[in-house]
Amino acid sequence: MNTKEYISSGIIESYILGLASPEEAGIFECVIKNNAEVNEAFIEAQQLLEDFATAQAVEPPAELKDKIWEKIKKEEVITLSVPDKELKIKAEVQKDKPVNEITPFKKWKNIAVAASVLLLVSISSNLFWITIQNESTTEIDRLQTEVNVQTLALQKADQKWNMVTNPDMQTVALNGVEKYADVKAVVFWDKKTKQVYLHAGNLPTAPNGMQYQLWAIADGKPISAGLYTQEKDSEIPLAVIANAQNFAITLEKSGGSEQPTMENMYVIGGV
Repeated sequence: MNTKEYISSGIIESYILGLASPEEAGIFECVIKNNAEVNEAFIEAQQLLEDFATAQAVEPPAELKDKIWEKIKKEEVITLSVPDKELKIKAEVQKDKPVNEITPFKKWKNIAVAASVLLLVSISSNLFWITIQNESTTEIDRLQTEVNVQTLALQKADQKWNMVTNPDMQTVALNGVEKYADVKAVVFWDKKTKQVYLHAGNLPTAPNGMQYQLWAIADGKPISAGLYTQEKDSEIPLAVIANAQNFAITLEKSGGSEQPTMENMYVIGGV
């Protein structure tokens, strides 16, 4: 087995993911110490998996905790404020007035005023709670939407993880050309079915009217390996490719091209 065959055998991914047997791991550690090409492929694979894990990370909204505490504080204030106002009203009604000086008319007048104030307080409280309930419902709907989005993201991440760990799946790292040095993508090539899947990595969003196209390069000739869409990312095979020494991605007009536009090439990688 030559160096390229050893690299494409999947031993690097198995070693990184802890799936290699002790014997395989020992041999691999010996190989990377003495073979610069294998060592370089090992470093690239580590970086690729790290970038993949970082891209799939999902953080909860930073402001969520503050919003929850703010609602709790408001609820505590409302619970205490209504009794306080009732006590205050009773005190004002009887302030500086001996009991024998309050006439029936004035007494009922004071009671009516107190009742009116209490009614206003009650209405205000009800309106406040209605507002809180509406806000809570809106917040619950928003959180449910976020949960659905995160669940879908986790499902996609799990599917990609299964592809990475599949022993029949060959992983081909695509690195950016000089103009796009920081761009990376990954091709998954099923050794049995020869189906090709594409994970777009950090490829920029294609402009309107443009689309990314994957190319397989066999014996120096480019062969279209399918057009990329976000829905197909790592889930739907773009093409069946029997033979290739390299894969590359170019930006083409929507619908694709018969030949790659070389000046619009973003990434390329060897099998």
